[in-house]
Amino acid sequence: MILIYPPVAKPCEPPAGIPKLCGALNHQGIKYRVLDANLEGLLGLLNTPAASSDTWTRRASRHLTRHLGLLKGWEAYRDDGRYPRAITDMNRLLEMAANVNRVRLGLANYEHQDLSPTRSADLFRAAENPEDNPFYPYFRKRLAELLKMEQPSVIGFSLNYLSQALCTFAMIGFLKQVCPGIKLVLGGGLVTSWMRRPHWKNPFGGLIDHLVAGPGETPLFSFIGMKFEKGHYRPDYDSLPMRDYIAPGPILPYSASSGCYWNRCSFCPERAEANPYVPIPTDKVIHDLLHLVDTQKPVLIHLLDNAISPSLMEAISEHPPGGPWYGFARITRHLNDPDFCLALKRSGCVMLKLGVESGDQGVLDDLQKGIHLEEVSSALKNLNKAGIATYVYLLFGTPPGSLIEARRTLEFTVKHHDCIDFLNLAIFNMPIYGPEAQQMETKPFYQGDLSLYTRFDHPKGWNRSLIRQFLDKEFKRHPAIAPILRRDPPVFTSNHAPFFVIESELRQRSRRSRRNER
Repeated sequence: MILIYPPVAKPCEPPAGIPKLCGALNHQGIKYRVLDANLEGLLGLLNTPAASSDTWTRRASRHLTRHLGLLKGWEAYRDDGRYPRAITDMNRLLEMAANVNRVRLGLANYEHQDLSPTRSADLFRAAENPEDNPFYPYFRKRLAELLKMEQPSVIGFSLNYLSQALCTFAMIGFLKQVCPGIKLVLGGGLVTSWMRRPHWKNPFGGLIDHLVAGPGETPLFSFIGMKFEKGHYRPDYDSLPMRDYIAPGPILPYSASSGCYWNRCSFCPERAEANPYVPIPTDKVIHDLLHLVDTQKPVLIHLLDNAISPSLMEAISEHPPGGPWYGFARITRHLNDPDFCLALKRSGCVMLKLGVESGDQGVLDDLQKGIHLEEVSSALKNLNKAGIATYVYLLFGTPPGSLIEARRTLEFTVKHHDCIDFLNLAIFNMPIYGPEAQQMETKPFYQGDLSLYTRFDHPKGWNRSLIRQFLDKEFKRHPAIAPILRRDPPVFTSNHAPFFVIESELRQRSRRSRRNER
């Protein structure tokens, strides 16, 4: 069996789903091979001699080794301009390498000028013409080697993002050409979202043997004629190139739950897809993290939960995993306790991502966020005093919001600018099959039978062009907010943001140490 993570996704950490499968396969003694084709493919294209003769591309090619060295060390994370230069140059190399394929390619981006990942017909076209894919020279050779070496009966793909879809189907098309009898399985987050749409009908018959929604252990075992012994199995990362990712050291992604423990927010994709909340018992999570930190020696733990539960945060505070960590959290009464925030800091928490969404209480109430602005204010201040960075997410264009409410969000953000380290500004997308969409006039968002979102007539007339105008001309230009936005690492955003926090803390400690020595 071969498990493949296809291009294109941020190549800074290993995928999380495949190691979970590996843990279960190890328990049953099943032989497998893991291929991170995303990391290998991107690094291969970066190192392909540039065909362009323009000055920028030649310079980027000359500096590639230095850029990768900086990003895989700590020097790039010092806010001195080297990080954005490295990212910009690497994106330039990828862009020029894929230009002949009518593809806009970057470290986290794949857009074809003619094919859409939301149209099943276009995914079939990608499969029928794999040689048109910019990664074709890489995967033609790599997959042929693995087929000869491993002689697998099953090949599984983990498809999580739209940016991976066209490349996934190109690889599937190639495999169908060279090894038509092999069993192909497709799972992952994006596939799960497709399959949980009401009235789903599989459009990929004849190309893919099995589609998997949700956890893949049980169906994958059945495909190879074995029964899966249900239970908790620690993820296994040993088959992945942990030290090759674009980061100062190994990042350990870990999911302590699936779904969301709150699960009440309006317009949430988790609700639209009816994903249940399934947590791993807290004692097992702590045991897993302690073991994985000891064996993998990560420089950062990335907790992937939609929202880390307060009970898990309490457990981590009492039993620190032994390394820096970050993840998403809801604003709860726990974060309103300064001592709790200090305990989180002592446990290794370097950053929390917070879905604040709005600085208007009426909007928060209509969205059923279950949070109050007074609590948000208190939490931001407590986290700041504790030394925990905050990555705040704001959402504009939800049905209850308008320019009036957006300006209140601007006012709230300005008031707390000294407690906000990073900002993510997003324009709302309506889940196509959510219950709220059925009550509105809607129209296609992405053209295609696989689209997960829909356009809608905003009840207050605040359309996307007006929102962009407000964000570009008013919100982003405010002198208290512009510096926060400039701190956000380009491309890798929240995945690399903790490294800037860690590097800053290391420099402060070094300065204090030198002062004490004097």
